[in-house]
Amino acid sequence: MNTARLPLDETVRLDPDKLGTLYYQLGEAGAETVVCRAMEELAIRLHDLPRLLAEGDIDRLGKVARSLVGIAEQIGMMTLARVALDVSRCAGRGDDPALGATLARLQRIGDRSLTAIWDMQDMTV
Repeated sequence: MNTARLPLDETVRLDPDKLGTLYYQLGEAGAETVVCRAMEELAIRLHDLPRLLAEGDIDRLGKVARSLVGIAEQIGMMTLARVALDVSRCAGRGDDPALGATLARLQRIGDRSLTAIWDMQDMTV
């Protein structure tokens, strides 16, 4: 039997226009404050998700994943927002295998997205 190995390397998609709009509307200091708070909230919530899964608190997991969508969209993390929505939907359907797979994907995308937005900020400052 041949086993296919799927690559786990996926490019994250950031919308630089979202950051540009924030900087235009709020100024540099205001935008940096919003972005830093958003990144902190994303990191905390991404960290909480595996614990919620292990505890079997799927309802809360779905809500936390859904909350990631708005935060991610606010700072242009479009891939992260899309995958967080997928996790929320899997939790709502009670689809445990899909939930495990999409949650693992969300963790990978989350790490890459936070790094990418950090790098993007370093380039613009």
